[in-house]
Amino acid sequence: MTNNFTITDKAKKKIGNLLEKENINKFFRIEVKGGGCSGYKYNFTTDMKVNEDDLVFENVLIDKSSFALIEGSILDFSEKLIENTFKIINPKATSSCGCGSSFAI
Repeated sequence: MTNNFTITDKAKKKIGNLLEKENINKFFRIEVKGGGCSGYKYNFTTDMKVNEDDLVFENVLIDKSSFALIEGSILDFSEKLIENTFKIINPKATSSCGCGSSFAI
């Protein structure tokens, strides 16, 4: 398994600001879970510890099971008039929902 995952400068800055505000949480965690309207959904949280099966990308944690589904992806932060959100641009996704929070492979 290669560690092919990109975090844009905009996402890095937003993660840094978020973790600074949280004050006690040191990492931004990305998980892929079953569900959502397309089959899988992205889950973004903060965490204080690195688990045994985590891959670490600077201050971002991704467990190996989730990484298998998003390897080669780009994490970005999108700022729009009605929504500010983290987005994953996933080349493995064959379809996604309108809001971009769930996908199918």
